[in-house]
Amino acid sequence: MEDKLERIAGYHHKHITNYNPTPHSPLPTPHNPTAHCPLSTVHSLLLFALLSCKTMPEIPDFALMTSVPLEGGASVYIFADAERAAPILNILPVKELNQKQTKQMMDRTAFFAAALYPKESGQRFQLVSWGSYPTSGANIALGMNKGWTKQNSKTGPYWYSAEDKLALAIDAKHAFAASRLDDKHTSPVTPLPGVELPKTFAEFRKGSPLSLWVVDPGPGIDRIFDNREIPIPFQISIQSLFANLYAEEDVNGVKEYRTLIRMQFTDPRQARRIASLFGVARGLIGNSNWPLAKFFFANPVVLEDKNIDITSGPLTEEDITLLLRMFLID
Repeated sequence: MEDKLERIAGYHHKHITNYNPTPHSPLPTPHNPTAHCPLSTVHSLLLFALLSCKTMPEIPDFALMTSVPLEGGASVYIFADAERAAPILNILPVKELNQKQTKQMMDRTAFFAAALYPKESGQRFQLVSWGSYPTSGANIALGMNKGWTKQNSKTGPYWYSAEDKLALAIDAKHAFAASRLDDKHTSPVTPLPGVELPKTFAEFRKGSPLSLWVVDPGPGIDRIFDNREIPIPFQISIQSLFANLYAEEDVNGVKEYRTLIRMQFTDPRQARRIASLFGVARGLIGNSNWPLAKFFFANPVVLEDKNIDITSGPLTEEDITLLLRMFLID
């Protein structure tokens, strides 16, 4: 049966390099995070999904992952436990994750990874998900829909919708999707090794329902700290930025959130200088009405070598959306 599913998926092991696959697995699990695939335009596929078994395979151990099958060049990479991150996904400013059918399909997904690209790349997003999917039903549904055409590639067949500019491939345990801003398209399946993850990222995001890796955080950081509310000049040349998002318990009927942000610098001296600036700024505006003060100045920063960790105060949905738009919107 597994051999049959592998042929349907069209994802051949010979196209995966530097990988130690589990027997008969189209995409070996130890290195494979997941992304929920935006299948909202295929209502018949949704029907098959809702009728399919909800049994989930074992979630891969993120700590063992050194790469993810997504293309490089993204501005932000998102990693999430689909069930635990559900309250946060509802407020992410990424429309593909907030469509009605997408939320219903989330029942099929255990874990996902997504990449969001800058406009100049021509790409919009790419996703890979790890869960339990109705492979044969999906292929039948897509084949019967005139809006989708079957394409062939080195990584196997995939489906493409010119109207949605969306490429899609599904096997029993994985779903792949990619969208561009132009009419070009290729297979949404990226052969491994894909994108190499920062060495410290897996440890950082351990236990978090949703994490972000901001590859080039400079523009977002500039937008945040170029503000008249901050009485001292921040000139931050940051190497990378990680963020964990947590949904807290409801307080008086209002859901609260928290974030842990890690800024990585090129050398410890720079990190110490920025940590000192944060200390001064916190003393001056920690209790101000500046909307982002609760993110960066609610608590003292924690300095360790080249890293600065910042834990937020309690946040509302509006706060989370505001911060995310600083980094996710080009």
